[in-house]
Amino acid sequence: MVDTASRPQGIETDTWIPATWEAFVTLSNRPGFDKARGYYDKGWMRLEMAALGPWHGRDNAVVLKVIGLFAGLTNIRAVELINTSFHKSGEREAQPDIAFYLGESFQLLPRTNQPVDVEVYGAPQLAVEIASTTLGDDLGRKRLLYERLGVQEYWVVNVAMSEVVTFAVENGGSREIRESQVLPGLALSTVEEAMQRSQTEDDGALTRWLIQTFQG
Repeated sequence: MVDTASRPQGIETDTWIPATWEAFVTLSNRPGFDKARGYYDKGWMRLEMAALGPWHGRDNAVVLKVIGLFAGLTNIRAVELINTSFHKSGEREAQPDIAFYLGESFQLLPRTNQPVDVEVYGAPQLAVEIASTTLGDDLGRKRLLYERLGVQEYWVVNVAMSEVVTFAVENGGSREIRESQVLPGLALSTVEEAMQRSQTEDDGALTRWLIQTFQG
């Protein structure tokens, strides 16, 4: 295993490379890499530096809107987090585009810019990756990382197809589902239709449609 912190100019980004936990933490806080999105899984790290355009940003906003409105209208206790890091120190770290703590059992997080320690606060019930350039990795290695980190549900949003691939995590693995288990009653087809509508409708029209849909 190479201690990659000793050669910052030669670091490969947007791919998995071998690294110590200490190297990953050092690089994540180093100028030039401090804005990168970081992932670490038992001796391997990935730093994502790719630019993100409106395609990614729009679907990120739409998915947030759908989940937030559904939780609010169905009285599900929820806290949403954007681009927040979650780790089990020394072993794993992930930085999903969107994460939600859901239900009655979680505690509110402290106001800090340190990664969330899942051994103290638990993993978020839901993690979401918006896949504009990283679809293969989001469906593969990152899915395994989120399983090991302890999330209950993992969504991969394929922006090119306006499609959501959703996994329920249980018994050390995951299986594909079409209705959310952490947001009971939310069909993934509704999320996909919202993404499709967002291509031709403004946020006000989309919000009105979602409220009408959720309230029946």
